[in-house]
Amino acid sequence: MSTPRRGGPAVGGRLALVAVVGALVVGLAVPNWAGLVGVVLVLVVGVLVDLLLAGSVRGLRIERPDDGVQVRLGESLAVGLVVTNSGPRRVRGELRDAWPPSCGASPEVAAVDVPVGERRRVTTTLTPGRRGEHAADRVTVRSWGPLGLAARQVSTTAGGRVRVLPAFASRRHLPARLARLRELDGRRATQVRGAGTEFDSLREYVDGDDVRSIDWRASARSTSTSGASGATGNLVVRTWRPERDRHVLVVLDTGRTAAGLVGTGQAAVPRLDAALDAALLLAALASRGGDRVDLLAHDRMPRASVFGARDPLPAMTAALSGVEASLVETDMAALVATVLRRASRRSLVVLLTGLDDAVLADGLEPLLGPLLHRHTLLVAGVADPVVTAMAAERGDAAAVYGAAAGQVALAERRDVAARLSRRGVEVLDAAPDDLAPALADRYLALKARGRL
Repeated sequence: MSTPRRGGPAVGGRLALVAVVGALVVGLAVPNWAGLVGVVLVLVVGVLVDLLLAGSVRGLRIERPDDGVQVRLGESLAVGLVVTNSGPRRVRGELRDAWPPSCGASPEVAAVDVPVGERRRVTTTLTPGRRGEHAADRVTVRSWGPLGLAARQVSTTAGGRVRVLPAFASRRHLPARLARLRELDGRRATQVRGAGTEFDSLREYVDGDDVRSIDWRASARSTSTSGASGATGNLVVRTWRPERDRHVLVVLDTGRTAAGLVGTGQAAVPRLDAALDAALLLAALASRGGDRVDLLAHDRMPRASVFGARDPLPAMTAALSGVEASLVETDMAALVATVLRRASRRSLVVLLTGLDDAVLADGLEPLLGPLLHRHTLLVAGVADPVVTAMAAERGDAAAVYGAAAGQVALAERRDVAARLSRRGVEVLDAAPDDLAPALADRYLALKARGRL
């Protein structure tokens, strides 16, 4: 139920128009004090009539049934207010449901007409442009009089919160990756041989199978059995089921580098948003693959975490809805210590961070020893397509200088990736739109090779 904050009279544009007409009458027809007093008296009487005959806004009860709702970033959501008129007169006027500008509320002002003793629902469509929790401000109602010169107005609170979840645009890549996961798990008619460590079954050799998968003992038994019955023996291959029930820990670096924009124009997004999208696709895929998925978002301290969730995707989506990049350097020592403390068993640690030499050389590289001793580490970075395009420009002198700078930046990223790879780290560097599917493909490759 709403609680009135403040109220009072309000005037509209029609009063100003009548005042202008009155000023013209005074100036052209009766340019004296009598004409001026007459016009002012007409305006005052009109305002008083409207205020006396307007429906009482104090008798309105405003409730919000749609509280605590959720919507994905970029999608629209209709939220409503129920207005009940318990006053003595019909209320005709306007209602403004005030939300933060980032919520994209439409319409800003809605018409209301509530007879005595009845209720009406007023709907506002929200199209949020930012993740996180957003709360509604005041609800303002104006009840106009019959002349439309003045209105009774009251502002109330009616609650209202909406949680804007990450867009998860990469979910369109999930069906294709799940199909590949089913191939690895041997649940399709054409079974493939993965390099996992869990033996699945034996089957006859077909063209295209890896000869290393042939089980010579089983083939010999098949040959002897077939020879005794007069049939020709066949080669037999082993099939392997990739490991299940492994642990995947997704770590998001929410420090300074995550705040940088990648891309141009309307397509530019913070690095953190691209990393969030990739993390959600990986969580959806790994959980379907029978692995346990946890989450840690960290800069100088943990910003969000999800551990032990039975269904990690909804839990991670909710936890990441309000995570924003901090304009501080990430404390890699604290991040690695948290990972080692929270991941007690051998895990695939996926670190979504920047492949900047300044961040990794002094931060992560000295700490790789204990991390790689206990876990498999995959470092994924978001490349800026603007830098890649700039490095290829040769139009004029300015473009050549920009290309030189772009080439230096790309060379530094390649050098960082090479140093990490020599230490045994899996490295992935991809553009924002390519990061999520590339990370899912790398997970599937590691799973097939038994590296989880």
